[in-house]
Amino acid sequence: MNKKLLCAALLGGLGLAQAASAQEFDDRWYVSGSTGVNLQDKHRATADGPFVTIGFGKFLTPKVSLDAELNYQNMHQNSNRNLWWSQYGASLDARYHFRNADAKWWPYLRGGLGWQRHEQEFSVNLPTSPWKHKDSNLALNFGAGLQFDFGRMDVRTELGTRIDFDDQQANMGKQYNQFSDVLASIGMTVALGPEPVAPVAPAPAAPQQTCADMDDDGDGVNNCNDKCPGSQAGQTIGPDGCPVPVSIDLKGVNFDFDKATLRPDAVAILNEATEILKRYPELKVEVAGHTDQCGKEGYNQKLSERRAKTVYDFLTSNGVDASRLAGPNGYGFSRPLEDKGTNKLPQCKSEINRRTELNSK
Repeated sequence: MNKKLLCAALLGGLGLAQAASAQEFDDRWYVSGSTGVNLQDKHRATADGPFVTIGFGKFLTPKVSLDAELNYQNMHQNSNRNLWWSQYGASLDARYHFRNADAKWWPYLRGGLGWQRHEQEFSVNLPTSPWKHKDSNLALNFGAGLQFDFGRMDVRTELGTRIDFDDQQANMGKQYNQFSDVLASIGMTVALGPEPVAPVAPAPAAPQQTCADMDDDGDGVNNCNDKCPGSQAGQTIGPDGCPVPVSIDLKGVNFDFDKATLRPDAVAILNEATEILKRYPELKVEVAGHTDQCGKEGYNQKLSERRAKTVYDFLTSNGVDASRLAGPNGYGFSRPLEDKGTNKLPQCKSEINRRTELNSK
């Protein structure tokens, strides 16, 4: 057998293999196994032969793995093929992988410490021949290889040496303190358990709220600036968070003497009042009619009620819901207006008293 050709074939056998896709750091335990050729140290006086391994391991970091492994080989002795020679052992090996995050295949180096047990038969010039010999010793492992990633399964090709500190082999003539065997192998690892899941980044902590970020009563003014934190829905709110009275000024909705019909100037004012009521749907008002102080009380009371009814009908016919209107109520001449000065207006000449008002409730 040409040893050099064999080693080259094992190292290059998977050089053109296609890996499915590179995966991120996978720290699952895996089982491993391999087979190959043990090229025996020539001083052992044994033939080359096959060997097998089985073990388990895991990646400790993205580039460092650790394996525990059992090995076995059974060779023929050169002097007499009928005499058996076998060896088995265990080792703990670390591998350093020269691997990028997206690599599909990569090289690695191996180093480890092991224990080897060898058992042999040997001939002596005695009737009791052959004799048997058994012994155990330490061993060192060194090697280099290539690893190919196929997802759950990885494939390894490796060339290495095992320095076997066996100084007790029998019937060899000259005694040696150690032997260096060359091992060429191909093997695989199979990961155990479910596929690893990428860690989910924790949600960013919510920024701590201050009073400037809160509006407990929902009035549009933050808690820092809200001086009236108990605002009710439907209220008109000022910049300080307090309710602002909404007044509907109907100044100019006046009536001719002894009349209850709307004048053109009054219609324009009532159109504006209708728009205000539509803008504030929660606002409720009383429709109140008034008269001047001319005539009898009973007559003026009914006249004020008709004037209030005229305005009430105008509002409801223009889209204001009747449930928002109190009245219509007439007050006769019981609530006269005063002039801007200090004097009261003349009783029968005060047109401003012949009016209808909307009073917010």
